[in-house]
Amino acid sequence: MTLQQLKYILAISSTGSMNKAAEQLYVSQPSLTSSVQELEKEIGIKIFNRSGRGVTLTNDGVEFVQYARQVVGQFDVLSEKYSGRGNVKKKFGVSTQHYSFAVKAFVEMVKEFDTAEYEFAVRETKTAEVISDVANLRSEIGIIYLNDFNRKSITKLLHSNGLEFHTLTKCSPFVYLWKGHPLAKEKKITFEQLADYPCLSFEQGDNSTFYIAEELLSTAVY
Repeated sequence: MTLQQLKYILAISSTGSMNKAAEQLYVSQPSLTSSVQELEKEIGIKIFNRSGRGVTLTNDGVEFVQYARQVVGQFDVLSEKYSGRGNVKKKFGVSTQHYSFAVKAFVEMVKEFDTAEYEFAVRETKTAEVISDVANLRSEIGIIYLNDFNRKSITKLLHSNGLEFHTLTKCSPFVYLWKGHPLAKEKKITFEQLADYPCLSFEQGDNSTFYIAEELLSTAVY
């Protein structure tokens, strides 16, 4: 077992595809497949289920990936700290869905610390990438939206990546309008009243499903 093989496993787990992982790692797909098969043979477990739709983790694979992330993450920290570059800044990153309140809170937090000592990063990105960033130690915290519709699916995804969800706040949806808008004087606004207006959503890429959408309207039925 090598560190390189562990990185291969994490890339495949993250992309869900041998081809995509190979492109990301700049190696040939046959070479990547061979390396994974050698590792599976060495440790005596099957890490991935392979099908025409891609690859998924087996139950043994889920556990293996959790340990692999820890090993690779600690190696990266160790390499950075002792790479001969002198004092290295401590890092703190937050990945989040597209929420202005999260960015505002991040900025306020940064003001409380010495930026000469810390390196901060905030990443507004897709739902699956928020989870991937935290799972792969790119960010320490991820901020995502859960409701009764997506909770089971997202919780399963978090569990498979060795992550936990902790509630920050519970909130109701609000509609922000210009004071001259026809609906501005309404005390309550229904989905039916919004049906005639354009609805924009954040693209979730190849992982686009109702279960990882950021918008409440994605599950609305008119």
